[in-house]
Amino acid sequence: MTTAPLGSGPVPAMPDRTPKALRAAIAQHAPQLLVDFDRHWRRDIADAYDLAPVPAFMARWWGEFALARDPQLEAKVHDLEDEASREPDYARAKSLIEEAGRIRRTAAKAEPGQ
Repeated sequence: MTTAPLGSGPVPAMPDRTPKALRAAIAQHAPQLLVDFDRHWRRDIADAYDLAPVPAFMARWWGEFALARDPQLEAKVHDLEDEASREPDYARAKSLIEEAGRIRRTAAKAEPGQ
């Protein structure tokens, strides 16, 4: 994989948009996600006779990897979420969660190779 800028520095490029390629990228660059990825795959996809859940599975894990591949961006999102959980002012907490969500959605829009 090549690297591309995201957040604050070079990060691994997004893989091909297939479960196999995504799993390989997670194993190589974000192994902390691998147990949950495999568990989710086995529970919802591996023995399914209906492939309807595959797009939702890919969307979720695509976004998870897109964020996890950039540790500084991931830390920023977690800091926003942690700060929101401690924030007594509802409007401020909501704003922090919305910002974390915007970052997650933006990261998840990454295309293969980016």
